[in-house]
Amino acid sequence: MTRIALSGALGKMGRVITELVNQRGDCRIVSGIDVSDSAEKTTGFPIYRKPFDLKEDVDVIIDFSHPSALPDLLTYCKTKNLPLVAATTGYNKDEVSNIKGASTQIPVFFTGNMSLGINLLQDLARRAVRVLGEQFDIEIIEKHHNLKKDAPSGTSHMLAESINDEFKDKRQYIYDRHNVLKSRSKNEIGMHAVRGGTIVGEHEIIFAGHDEVITISHSALSKEVFAVGAINAALFLKSCHKGLYDMSDLLKSL
Repeated sequence: MTRIALSGALGKMGRVITELVNQRGDCRIVSGIDVSDSAEKTTGFPIYRKPFDLKEDVDVIIDFSHPSALPDLLTYCKTKNLPLVAATTGYNKDEVSNIKGASTQIPVFFTGNMSLGINLLQDLARRAVRVLGEQFDIEIIEKHHNLKKDAPSGTSHMLAESINDEFKDKRQYIYDRHNVLKSRSKNEIGMHAVRGGTIVGEHEIIFAGHDEVITISHSALSKEVFAVGAINAALFLKSCHKGLYDMSDLLKSL
């Protein structure tokens, strides 16, 4: 039985993860971390404001909260030698660097998106670049609900970086085009964000060539796809040694 501490327990993703864990027999949430404790009685486990307030013994922490929670979580996990599933989005470069640095001491699972389908999309995009090469322009469009704060999404950046890896990091990211008064150059990857309604998450990669267009896309119909990925990552990470892991490592273990 894997004992989980859930950071961001009172948020939307925290609620979904809690509901799914309650349906499983191989893990349970023994405590939660959240800046608000107004709904503590509805979770079925105690809620603490900070990681160092935790009283229960845990095997792994899942963080689906806010980037501002990262410093305390990393410090706590390194102090307690606990694995961390860093599932929050919107990290900046320094925060990503800190996550990677912590992985030299503890097991850390970090990916731009916890969905199995998105990670397949990432692999397909890499393959498309190898086949299409320099002959096609590449644009990435992502759509999310109107409450999402970061734009473009972390997943868009993950996809763009995977594509750019195939170009040896020679492509430049262009965010929208409203202030770019010139023709599109070949060394661009266009990035576009749409925010509206209750869209869970849609990502589309367009390969536009001469007289033909190839599009690959993924749509998340509920937050469960991300929650399932995070839970599976926690169970996988429990038995791992220190290091940085992502969805490709999890898939190899299945």
